Amino acid sequence: MIIFRYDKTFEGLLTVVFDAYFRNVFPERLLNEREVAPLFAEDNHKAITDETKAARVWKGLQHKLSRGSCNMITHVWLSEQPHCDELIFRFIRKIFDNNQLMDTDFRDVDVLEMRQVARKVAVEAERVRQFVRFQKTVDGIFFAPIAPLYNALPLSINYFTHRFADQMWIVYDTTRNYGFYYDLKSATEITLDTDIHFPNGKLDDTLTDDSEKFYQQLWKTYFNSITIKERINLKLHRQNLPIRFWKYLTEKN
Repeated sequence: MIIFRYDKTFEGLLTVVFDAYFRNVFPERLLNEREVAPLFAEDNHKAITDETKAARVWKGLQHKLSRGSCNMITHVWLSEQPHCDELIFRFIRKIFDNNQLMDTDFRDVDVLEMRQVARKVAVEAERVRQFVRFQKTVDGIFFAPIAPLYNALPLSINYFTHRFADQMWIVYDTTRNYGFYYDLKSATEITLDTDIHFPNGKLDDTLTDDSEKFYQQLWKTYFNSITIKERINLKLHRQNLPIRFWKYLTEKN
């Protein structure tokens, strides 16, 4: 079994592709530096992340694939599923090694799995856009914690940047401990102190603006007033609005 090791970044994975074709040796397993290699490993190459190599591979993929299929690759990477990097590597090999349009050949198990995983990530990104709720902090920044099933936050930042362009905000992934801060000009990736907690999916009362509770209560009153109790369908409601997002929604508290 041929093993390649890399730093588990997307640029590192593209560097692995470059090194594999350069060496004409194609790995069956992709590991990080600390993972134990399986028995009877024939090769153990370490791919050093190189932005130039990664850019060449990505440019080659853009030449052979549509924009949607390139996005599919990044979606699968953001899924963080076990061995998703090996799935992407096999997919990229098939794209480079075949003259046919392999990215739409759903008879291939890898192509089909790529499409299915990418769709799940896209759905989760849409849920992030739908179910984020901002809270105004004492310093005037609107803050929204979220914990998506996949690493879908980067796919939603352009939406927030355009939708809330007139206010400073932070959307923070509490599971992966990173987020994006918008300063009225651009969104920048940030990491907050680990001692900041989000009880029940909300900021602590000491960190919120004095008017925040008033507006939350106002929203709850509006939500309750427009609810038609006779038409409540809890099964359909849970299907369209997964319970794991409820703690972030003001109307559900």
